[in-house]
Amino acid sequence: MEIIYQPYIDPEFESLIERMYPPRVCIDNDACEDCTLVKVDSANKHGILLEMVQVLTDLDLVISKSYISSDGGWFMDVFHVTDQLGNKLTDENLILYIQQALCPSRKEKMSKELQTRLGREVKPRHVSTEQTALEMTGTDRPGLMSEISAVLLQLGCSITSAVGWTHNTRAACIIYVEDASKGGPITDPIRLAHVEEQLENVVEAHDGKRERRSVRLMGPEAVQTAQTHTERRLHQLMHADLDYERCRGCDGGGGEHKMGCDGTHVTIESCKEKGYSVVNVKSRDRPKLLFDTVCALTDLEYVVFHAVVASKGSMADQEYFIRQKDGCTLDTESERHMLTQCLVAAIERRVSHGLKFEVCAQNRMGLLSNVTRVLRENGISISRVEVGTRGDRAVGSFYVKDASGYDVNPNIVEVVKEEIGGSVLAVQKSPRWATQSSSSRTIRSTHGSIEDKPRFSLGNLLWSQLERLSSSFGHIMSS
Repeated sequence: MEIIYQPYIDPEFESLIERMYPPRVCIDNDACEDCTLVKVDSANKHGILLEMVQVLTDLDLVISKSYISSDGGWFMDVFHVTDQLGNKLTDENLILYIQQALCPSRKEKMSKELQTRLGREVKPRHVSTEQTALEMTGTDRPGLMSEISAVLLQLGCSITSAVGWTHNTRAACIIYVEDASKGGPITDPIRLAHVEEQLENVVEAHDGKRERRSVRLMGPEAVQTAQTHTERRLHQLMHADLDYERCRGCDGGGGEHKMGCDGTHVTIESCKEKGYSVVNVKSRDRPKLLFDTVCALTDLEYVVFHAVVASKGSMADQEYFIRQKDGCTLDTESERHMLTQCLVAAIERRVSHGLKFEVCAQNRMGLLSNVTRVLRENGISISRVEVGTRGDRAVGSFYVKDASGYDVNPNIVEVVKEEIGGSVLAVQKSPRWATQSSSSRTIRSTHGSIEDKPRFSLGNLLWSQLERLSSSFGHIMSS
């Protein structure tokens, strides 16, 4: 294992640098015809790339390309972004929000008025600190969400929001609840222990005592301490549940990408002359792909020094020059194999199969329990769910399939509508990979058709762009 020695930097000194040189953000609508450039120039620290991507992802912006360089003590990044309709960012309130959100010193002072002026809801960056949080992992099976929500309803817990994923026969969910009788979080430790015990019984009844599972109920204090983005936390839960163990890439080992294959390929090579491990990821493009990949690298304690992300048709190419946080490169086969599995898992967790339907109804006690009960009674399994509240309305999306993993009859939507008394906003059959509103937008010609440009070397492109990348920040750094 090759070790790159680096000087020790005292955390207090690091924070001093951040205070002296806070991030500078430039929103450029003139450089490109079809997208807005978000340029970030900042003192470097571990995890800063994920923070930047997370801000843009929470705003539902589409990242079509990104150039990243963070060698030395400085971080420079350029994001090519559009809104979900492929338009440039022209809303002054949105631009001001991005500038403040990307700067920690400004983010703390960000007013609610600014968020309100955006005219739409911005998803929370962190786990909610105003409710009690339930984290659960276990074996995926039909009716699991229905049983959990029914127990919470019976115990007087009102569900305010919930997010759940399934992958490789495993399931993980984060549910936020409050006291149904008096509102607010549940803080009584005796009651918390009782609710957790009952939920543990639900999971254990089917999994058995020897199966991997976890049930954790946290009060606001514990949630405040964690302060982890909800979707990042879901990645962490599924990783801790070892859902990556069966991941091999589409060819069994993440080898060379074959023409016409739209599976996930990960290759890891050594760049000894520069002291990096080079990670290449090629996969079908989809929403939040960049966030999921960077999230995996960050939580696995890898540092991204340089990177290029771009799309080609419906496929996305990502190339990262990395080292472990302690300065080591990946020189053993076991290290490379482990990282390959984890990256494939991070990319595939959010891929949802089956029928998708979105609901909107008057929020009321037990609504999620009613919807999931209807699905369970009709032999339908939930592969992914995300529900929450918007004012006095409950909104959410469900990806469903039958117990055998096959497509379900779309008529189930009518049954759900009758149960909730609300509306179904959209119904669609989800393909193996979603290609619309992707995190890396396809390049279109002037005639509107998809243009497959010749394949290029991301590594060569990265090094050729570094000088241009540095010069593009010149007016920011001098301002």
